[in-house]
Amino acid sequence: MADLVYRSVMRDIKQKILNKEYDGMRLPDERSLSEQYHVSRSSMKRALGLLAQQGIVFKKRGSGTFINPLYLKNQALFKYDGSNLGITDSFSVPGKKQSIELLDYQVIKANDDLKQDLFLKDSDFVYQIKRLRLLDDQPFMIETGFIPIKITPELNPEILKKSLFNYLEDTQSKTVTRSFLTITVEPSNLDDQTKLMLTPNEPVGVMEGIFFLDDGTPFEVSNMRIHYKYMKYNTFVNLNGE
Repeated sequence: MADLVYRSVMRDIKQKILNKEYDGMRLPDERSLSEQYHVSRSSMKRALGLLAQQGIVFKKRGSGTFINPLYLKNQALFKYDGSNLGITDSFSVPGKKQSIELLDYQVIKANDDLKQDLFLKDSDFVYQIKRLRLLDDQPFMIETGFIPIKITPELNPEILKKSLFNYLEDTQSKTVTRSFLTITVEPSNLDDQTKLMLTPNEPVGVMEGIFFLDDGTPFEVSNMRIHYKYMKYNTFVNLNGE
């Protein structure tokens, strides 16, 4: 439960930053924030540390914690925050409502590639899920995923119409914290053109890879085909180890 506290605080502070609620591009000191959110100093320190790792804030010795101006100027559409890597939380456009349309849901026997990627046995089965994600009813992503049944045996279509990763957090205290993703661009196929409203000469962004639970268990093999207009991804590199 303590883990959920610092993540909740981190998300709220991030939202306040996006809403420009802090004067002078500076956050209140750690003690004041701890009192404001009614959390321990260690939880607040962890929340601020994650924000710093993402490049959203930076700490200046002797002066406090400041908002990175480049973060506000160059907003990426994908914002993986190191705590929950789900698309619902990680993809946002201000003022637009995100929704999910379930296109396919079935149980299949894992093939050799899935058995290798998800560390499955010959007898294991997986959910094969295909979803269309929309912003204000405009499709922007076709998402195909394969999830071991033994991890989430109760999965059903109603759950899949919302954030699956948030469902794991809220009901099973399981968190997806790591991923290995390949990001490319390729010509759109007929399915892309139909579902994402692309013309034959327009490309599609592709993100594919594996998501892992916080204990290291491979959770999902995923392929995400994204409308090129929404394909913007930023990263932050910190060599200080802090």
